[in-house]
Amino acid sequence: MSGLSDAQHAEPEQPEASRPSMPPQYGIQAPTQGQGVLPWAWATERLAVARGYWLATTRPDGRPHVAVIWGVWLHDRFSFATSAASRKGRNLAANPHCVVCPEQTTEAVLVEGVAAAVTDRAAIGRFAEAYTAKYGEEVDTGLFQVYRVRPVVAFATLSDAEAFPATATRWRFADASDASGAGPDERAQPAASERGDRAAGE
Repeated sequence: MSGLSDAQHAEPEQPEASRPSMPPQYGIQAPTQGQGVLPWAWATERLAVARGYWLATTRPDGRPHVAVIWGVWLHDRFSFATSAASRKGRNLAANPHCVVCPEQTTEAVLVEGVAAAVTDRAAIGRFAEAYTAKYGEEVDTGLFQVYRVRPVVAFATLSDAEAFPATATRWRFADASDASGAGPDERAQPAASERGDRAAGE
């Protein structure tokens, strides 16, 4: 997994919004029906303000792994820190594809993307500043590796029987050639202290 600098990480164009592909039993309406598709800004607002997130990765033997982490939505990317020797760090080294979800499920956002280690010192510094501003404590970027997730495809659903089929939204990014486009229902080392655990997302 190659290291990335901000220069290699220009902000993407606005993603294309559409309805997710789901079986007819879900009653998903056409993009122009109901309340229409949700704007990407609706998703980024929820990605930015969430305190906790779920990170799903895949073990080398194919078994899934999910961890609760802290992180920041910065420059249209999700950034977090963890030990490269942690289970999720080892998983990402073998397979950088992952899913990031804010903790809130009544207005759910699911981001499928590709993670890469960040090595640019200025970018790491900006992540650390944003992390401290958000959580009120520092993250030791000398001890933990910083990762950045590039969105490939994202989904949003509302936990309401009427709003769900009228607002369900899928966003495809310009470089989403490896996304399947299916709906979210169709996807088939411990730190030494509690503070370190939260920073590492273990």
